[in-house]
Amino acid sequence: MITEVVQVDIKPGQEKDFEQAVEMAQSIFKRSKGWKSLEIHRSIEKPSRYRLFIKWETLESHTVDFREGPNFTEWRALVGPYFAAPPEVEHMTAIGKF
Repeated sequence: MITEVVQVDIKPGQEKDFEQAVEMAQSIFKRSKGWKSLEIHRSIEKPSRYRLFIKWETLESHTVDFREGPNFTEWRALVGPYFAAPPEVEHMTAIGKF
């Protein structure tokens, strides 16, 4: 399992609309191959900044199955209008709990 970590800055004043769009997108993720879960976190210091933590079965579940398919296009159509800049995406793997 991998975690896709997305940092995105939203246009000021559109934070609630972005949050609603992410909530609406749950059905898109639920039908995506290899998707496991999604958490959205909002920065306290920078209220227009969000981090999404999306769990996938494999890296390819995200980079191939999702990104190269129609679900990604639908996802970006919902949330893309709120982006102040392109999101930063990293893929992480857990190495332990302490």
